[in-house]
Amino acid sequence: MDAVPARARVYVAGVALAALFCLRPLPRSHMAWWAVLLLAALYAGSELVARSRSVGTCYPVLLAGAFLLPPPAAALVALPGALLSPVAQRPVALRRVWRAAQLTLAVWAAAHVHWELGGREAVVGPDFPYALVPAGAAVLAFCLVLTLLDGGILAFADRVPAGRAWRGLFSRSLAPIAVHGLAGLMMAVLWRSPYGPVAALLVLLPMCVAWWAFAQYHRERAAHRATVRALVQAVDIKDGYTRGHSERVGQASMMIARELGMDDERVETLRFAGILHDVGKLGVPTRLLRKDGPLTPDERRVIELHPEYGHEMVRGIGFLGEARAAVLHHHERLDGSGYPYGLTGDRIPESARVVAVADAFDAMTSTRSYSRARPVAAAVEELQRCAGAQFDPRMVGALVRALGCEGRRPAATADGTPALPDGGLPGRGESARNSAARGAP
Repeated sequence: MDAVPARARVYVAGVALAALFCLRPLPRSHMAWWAVLLLAALYAGSELVARSRSVGTCYPVLLAGAFLLPPPAAALVALPGALLSPVAQRPVALRRVWRAAQLTLAVWAAAHVHWELGGREAVVGPDFPYALVPAGAAVLAFCLVLTLLDGGILAFADRVPAGRAWRGLFSRSLAPIAVHGLAGLMMAVLWRSPYGPVAALLVLLPMCVAWWAFAQYHRERAAHRATVRALVQAVDIKDGYTRGHSERVGQASMMIARELGMDDERVETLRFAGILHDVGKLGVPTRLLRKDGPLTPDERRVIELHPEYGHEMVRGIGFLGEARAAVLHHHERLDGSGYPYGLTGDRIPESARVVAVADAFDAMTSTRSYSRARPVAAAVEELQRCAGAQFDPRMVGALVRALGCEGRRPAATADGTPALPDGGLPGRGESARNSAARGAP
């Protein structure tokens, strides 16, 4: 994480300059500086607590500032907390500057929209119901600016292809930010009431309870990921020739699921399914997994037991959901010639049909002990040829579309040989059907 592309640094610098421009009118502003300082201190304190508990950012205080203060002053509320909050990854200074600039611009935009719509007067007394209109517009502006800036940094830092950097960011962010916006509006209304700032602080008490609940949820998910990671590492140690295969299949499964329009929770489940699909190899003798050359019929039957072994290992892990069915059935084929149960068509669980395509694609584009990596174009052609008989055509089409949008960067395989990109020399790997005998599709 220390290496940040130069264009990403330029992008961060540009956003920081824009944030400073938003603060420029401050010296000429007439405002209650005590309110700015109190909100800034409150945000900094809540940010430190939230980050230490790994529960994100305390947006209600920022949005309360946007509802109460002029835009330059509201933007100033975010600076101390963003610059002082803990950062887990390097470069620390650059990440703090980025976070401070991003929040400054977002709060300034929210406050500007709220101010222009007359929201500052609407949060007082009998006009309170009408405050929801300018407050809602301000929350939308806040979320939109965060989304645009987040997508930009993902694209400039080469974390996500530019064409997909902003996909789904706004829709995923809007609901939680809207909840924070409602809490911020309650703080603003109470702040302007006869009871003053002390009453506004009471709004944070239920937020603290919510943070605690979310922290518990976050820790539970972290434990789930640690469980999955431990299982995958065990498989990689046992079958060194396919090291990294499980993670790549998980990534490809996630690409297919997203292309099919599945919700985020199901996308994550299918990522787990792809990562754990070969966990049953832990029950297969290592000499068979690492054998050079063709397998005997008896050896093939032993390897074909790995989906059932895997299902036995994970069937008691409740959070995996439908991923357990994918572990058991990812070698089934639409025409009924697969294993372990010879299921046909729609009787094969959808999760298993997704993982089967992802597994086959990575098997063909990675170098193994028994085959050389194929170019991506050749692997796609093979998948399309086998669609309808071996693979679900819908899943194949989704992967092809996802690859067209995202591309696939060649990754080093277990033996250190890079997978060939499009246009490389034709591989001498086996077809998708024949390679199933080795535990890959």
